[in-house]
Amino acid sequence: MNRRRFLSISAAAFVAGPALAAPALTRIRGQALGTGVQILLAHPDADAMGRRALAEIARLEAIFSLHRESDLARLNRAGHIPAPPPELLDCLSLAAHLHQATGGLFDPTIQPLWRLHAERHAAGAPPSASEIAAAQRLVGWERVEFGTDGVRLAPGMALTLNGIAQGYIADRIAALLGAEGLTDVLVDTGELVAPGVQPDGRGWPVALAGGQGSVMLRQAALASSAPLGTTFDALGAAGHILDPRTGTPAPARWRLVSVTAPSAAVADAASTAFCLMNRQEIGQALRALPSCHIIALRAA
Repeated sequence: MNRRRFLSISAAAFVAGPALAAPALTRIRGQALGTGVQILLAHPDADAMGRRALAEIARLEAIFSLHRESDLARLNRAGHIPAPPPELLDCLSLAAHLHQATGGLFDPTIQPLWRLHAERHAAGAPPSASEIAAAQRLVGWERVEFGTDGVRLAPGMALTLNGIAQGYIADRIAALLGAEGLTDVLVDTGELVAPGVQPDGRGWPVALAGGQGSVMLRQAALASSAPLGTTFDALGAAGHILDPRTGTPAPARWRLVSVTAPSAAVADAASTAFCLMNRQEIGQALRALPSCHIIALRAA
C-alpha cells in the first residue's frame, strides 16, 4: 500500500511578487518511506545542496524503513540491536513522549497487528477476533527497552515508526539545510516543515486534501492523517490506523485531521493518534502537547 498524501504545495509557491524580485525557487525531488519527497529552496548552489539532502534522506531511510534492509528491520527480525544509531534513539525518545501524551494511542508496537490486518485483507477477509487478540498480546510500548547500548523488544514484538519517521526525516533535513544557513526552505516528506518563510517573505501556501481548505505555513511544521486515507481492503472500509485498545481500524469519525507543531515528527504522530480520539480526548491530548494546534478537524 502506498501512503496517501494529504498536503500539497500550491503552484503559487513558485510565483514571486513582482516588486520583490525574490530569487527563483528550485524544487529538489526524491523518494523516502514509500512516498515522494521534495525540497523547495532558493540558492545559487541549490542543486548541490539538494543532492546532499537527498543523500541524507537515503541514509535515514536505511535506519527507519520497514520495506528494505534497515536498522529497524534488523531490530524487528532479531528483537535486539546493539549500538543503535543516534537517530533511532532520538526518534524512539520522541515516540515515548508522544505515547505518554496521547494516553498510549500513539503506539509504534502496533506493527504485529498492522501486519496481521495487511496479510488477512490481502487474502480476501479481515482477521478473526482470536487472531486480533493474539496479535494484541504482542503490543505494548512498556516492553520496549532502548539506550545507547541497544534496543530490545519482548519476544514476538515489532515496531513501526511510519507514524513519526516521515516527520522526523523532514525535521532532520530542515536542520541540515539550516546548518548551511538556509532557513527559508520548505521540506515535504508527506509531512511539511517550513523553518522560515519563502525567500520573498511570504508564507508557503499549502492545500489540504479533498478541498478541506488551505494554510500559509511559516516557521512551523504541518502533518495530516485520515482514518480512511489508506485502507487494507479494496472497498476502502478498513483503514490503516489501528487502535491498540481494540486491535481494529480506527472508526471513520474524522475525514481529515491536520496539526501544526514546531516539529514535523510531533505533528506527524499527533495527527495519527488524534484519528483514534473523540473531541474531548483530543482536547486532553492537546493540553499535554501545548505546542500542537489543530488546523483541520473534519467530521466524516
